[in-house]
Formats: sequence, structure tokens, C-alpha cells
Amino acid sequence: MDDTSKTVAGYDWIVVDPDLLGGQPAIRGTRLSVAHVLACLAEGMSAEEITTDYPGFPPESVPEVLRFAAQHLEGHRAVDVAS
Repeated sequence: MDDTSKTVAGYDWIVVDPDLLGGQPAIRGTRLSVAHVLACLAEGMSAEEITTDYPGFPPESVPEVLRFAAQHLEGHRAVDVAS
């Protein structure tokens, strides 16, 4: 990442860079999107397992990833349900 990346306000580990992952929120110092880390966690991976699969992933970023997701879902209450 270069100087085009911007840390998301209120977070230390989450950045947005138009030249990285199409501008998706990502983990600082990596090429891992927040969405990918969430998917890994949802599949049952621990922070340590993510670090094993993706060297350089900072396991201490996980609480911020979860908080970021929770805050961004807060305003989206509509959920499709099966009929």
C-alpha cells in the first residue's frame, strides 16, 4: 500500500485504498478485505488460523473487523426471508 490508503475514521486496522481491492475496506498492511476476514471467521477459523493461512495478517485486528461489520449492518434492518 502507498500513501493513497486512508485509515477509516474510528479504526486503527481498517483502511480504504482505491488502488487496493477496488477500494474495499481492507486490513492495514495486507491485501485482505474485511469481507474476506469475516468470511474466514464465519467458516469457523480462528485469528491464529487466518494468520497461518495468510502470513502477515494481524490477529489483533479481529475485534475491529467485527465492530466494523456490526456498525455497517446497524442501519440495514431489512432481511429477505424464505416463504
